Amino acid sequence: GKIFTKLIKEMSVAARIGGGDADSNPRLRTAVAAAKAVNMPLDNIKRAIMKGTGELPGQAYEGVTYEGYGPGGAAVMVETLTDNKNRTVAEIRHLFSKHGGNLAETGAVGWMFARKGYIVIDKEKADEDKLMEIVLDAGAEDLRAEDSSFAIYTSFESFESVKGALQSAGVEPDSAELTMVPQNGVHLEGKKAEQMIRLMELLEDHEDVQNVYANFDIDEAEMEALANG
Repeated sequence: GKIFTKLIKEMSVAARIGGGDADSNPRLRTAVAAAKAVNMPLDNIKRAIMKGTGELPGQAYEGVTYEGYGPGGAAVMVETLTDNKNRTVAEIRHLFSKHGGNLAETGAVGWMFARKGYIVIDKEKADEDKLMEIVLDAGAEDLRAEDSSFAIYTSFESFESVKGALQSAGVEPDSAELTMVPQNGVHLEGKKAEQMIRLMELLEDHEDVQNVYANFDIDEAEMEALANG
């Protein structure tokens, strides 16, 4: 339910800003791929795009990014798509203040993050050396081998060219998105770690919120204790 709603909003806004042709609109192309990945019916996808282009009547959503501090001074960025900014800011502010944080001015924490492309590929799909060659030639910044996948980081500008180079080489990414990567981390433990996890869960669950980024760092043992607690 909620994931469909968020994707429909994103497709509508992407189509309104960049047009309804996914081939020439990278933001829309990414949103459509995400919708297909969760098996959204094609009819829903088409309707969302047509609402964005004005071919069908629909709600006008506006993108607003809120910045704030979580427990322990962790920086938090909240990207929303809303049809009522007053309602959304009041609800987001309430969540921050109720869980040991506070909403800040625009620009307060944004400088602590860099917008990057983040692409994930299953290890079974490609050889690491071959993959390294493809992505670095296309302008990627980094490739990291994780447990069962490769994580590729790109600049905002080279995201589309790296994704395109992979697809041209017959390697279909498992996920590809633009994200905000923190430049440094704030270590949290105990009560503050618990509050931070809860704040993140509630923000991500809010119907107007599309993405939440934060720069906190919690030890694995602490995370396990919180999960089991």
